[in-house]
Amino acid sequence: MRVLGIETSCDETGVAVYDRDQGLLGHALYSQVAMHAGFGGVVPELASRDHVRKLLPLVREVLAQSGSGADDIDAIAYTEGPGLVGALLVGAATARSLALAWGVPAIGVHHMEGHLLAPMLESPAPEFPFVALLVSGGHTLLVDVQGVGRYRVLGQTLDDAAGEAFDKTAKLLGLPYPGGPELARLAQDGAAVDYRLPRPMTDRPGLDFSFSGLKTAVLTRQRALPDSPAARAGLARAFEEAIVETLVIKCRRALVAADTGGQPRLVVSGGVGANQRLRESLRTMAQESGAQVFFPRLAFCTDNGAMIAYAGMLRVTDAAAGDLAIGARARWSLEELRPPAG
Repeated sequence: MRVLGIETSCDETGVAVYDRDQGLLGHALYSQVAMHAGFGGVVPELASRDHVRKLLPLVREVLAQSGSGADDIDAIAYTEGPGLVGALLVGAATARSLALAWGVPAIGVHHMEGHLLAPMLESPAPEFPFVALLVSGGHTLLVDVQGVGRYRVLGQTLDDAAGEAFDKTAKLLGLPYPGGPELARLAQDGAAVDYRLPRPMTDRPGLDFSFSGLKTAVLTRQRALPDSPAARAGLARAFEEAIVETLVIKCRRALVAADTGGQPRLVVSGGVGANQRLRESLRTMAQESGAQVFFPRLAFCTDNGAMIAYAGMLRVTDAAAGDLAIGARARWSLEELRPPAG
């Protein structure tokens, strides 16, 4: 079974080929960051048009990279949602058209399920059941994962996602887009100063998140500080530490709340999962808790075609050759998913 995966949910065009027996055979990713940087954020219409320009060349590149022709592809997986509808439609229409031309089934994949399963591409891969922290620019949630399609959301953000809070705070500090990685780099130079930033919603029970108030607290502290590189770096470090500590506290609670079969296991994925302070802190927490923690490689923390190809391979029994329906969902809860047919 060999699956071509296509990811176009936002501002990155990802394509990959995954083989059930041989593993990942090829992948390529094109980022639109440079195009959107002048606007300070993603412009949906521009994102959609760029996917149109880049997708088919990337498909050809990855097919050549993997040594595959049309006759070697058994199914095509594409991101159906959640995401920007225009961008999703580019991937969905391309995938359905190729599937019809090649006489193979196409399957729409949940973007967050792709992220959740991305660590399965690594060795060792986590075993079910586990707790997943999905943390990115658009999503922050904790999920009890009992198997593919067996998901229970334990907690989620009530306002800004963690990655969104990183980007907005970076903008407050005068950093260029995309702000999250820039803020993390600046924080490395920051002195350890207690700015008394809140750890939102950690003083009460539950596993939900809220980061909008933390962003406001940074703005308040910034106005009282001198405008200097050292002050900005110190505040960036304090903000990053507040985000990381909040995520670690909630993950520790989730490992207790979820049924992980006796061996606590935590899977971390999404763009913020590439943050080195978060990785180090979660490893320390896991060691103290007697838990295992799993991360995808840095290249697969952000959106990519490999995770879609892999998730599609697991769900290929849900697809039917000749199905022309083009699915694109701006919103789509993980809890709506069910285990693969058969």
